[in-house]
Amino acid sequence: MDVDVEREAVGVGTPVNAEQAWQDLQRIRVPQERVYDEVERSASGGPRATYGTAALMWLFLAAQGLDLPPWGVALAAVAYLSLLAWMVVTHTNRSRVRLHHSRYDWRSLATFAGGAVLVGGTTVLTGWLAEPLEPLAGSMIQATAAVAVFVLFVGPATRWSTGALRGRGAGAEAGR
Repeated sequence: MDVDVEREAVGVGTPVNAEQAWQDLQRIRVPQERVYDEVERSASGGPRATYGTAALMWLFLAAQGLDLPPWGVALAAVAYLSLLAWMVVTHTNRSRVRLHHSRYDWRSLATFAGGAVLVGGTTVLTGWLAEPLEPLAGSMIQATAAVAVFVLFVGPATRWSTGALRGRGAGAEAGR
């Protein structure tokens, strides 16, 4: 298309070259797509964060079969939550991309709540089903089932919750 189309922008006194405007938009869109790729890649923290969280969860749930006194359960819970907080802080500090709070939408909350209900429900259900077994064997089954559900849930749920970011970026507005 050799025709140089120049029009005056609405409300602006300077002419706008349509071809140049399109090229500028493409130059902006490519880095933006790279940012979204990085957000999707680092949203779950990768396999290390997922498997580290799963291992920590397994250890905590398996330790519940040791028939600890109430202060031992409280100490284990504090240690578990402290290690989880440390993992979150470590991952957050390593992450190269941080989303502004306005970029988190209902999908982020739905993913968190859905995961909590699914893993918590699995923990309660397997605890109820494994109750007739020895405490240690029952807690091993409970821990393994809960961790399996967690690991299977994290990947697809994270892709679903971060996938909506692309649709709300500048690229979506350019197509309107």
